[in-house]
Amino acid sequence: MLWVKAFHIIFVVSWFAGLFYLPRLFVNHAMATTPAEVARLKLMEGKLYRFVTPIAALALGFGLWLWLGYGFSGGWLYAKLLLVLVLIGYHYYCGRLVKQFAADQNTHGHVFYRWFNEIPVFMLAAIVILVTVKPF
Repeated sequence: MLWVKAFHIIFVVSWFAGLFYLPRLFVNHAMATTPAEVARLKLMEGKLYRFVTPIAALALGFGLWLWLGYGFSGGWLYAKLLLVLVLIGYHYYCGRLVKQFAADQNTHGHVFYRWFNEIPVFMLAAIVILVTVKPF
């Protein structure tokens, strides 16, 4: 089970790396002024989202394997699972934003994306605290 835990952590860290960087690309895209810059950011956003999505699935799969293997229980686990569900929603919303940018239909400014970019930071902090401290 230690191998499963190791792979879960690796894929979670990789997923979060993508979730930290993708909204940062949105900030730059919302501020882009030249057609070449816009085209480059569209390419980067699409490739990153397609790369990170299977990584997210692997993180979730290994997490489920851990849960079934160890049989974790407690309030902390349900709180963590709720946050993971929110994180999955965030991930899919990022996918919608990638499609909107690709279709030149972005409706938000760079300030929105700067705030949007902070959500995974708080999610990660809360999840790590729940898993490590198990406060309830």
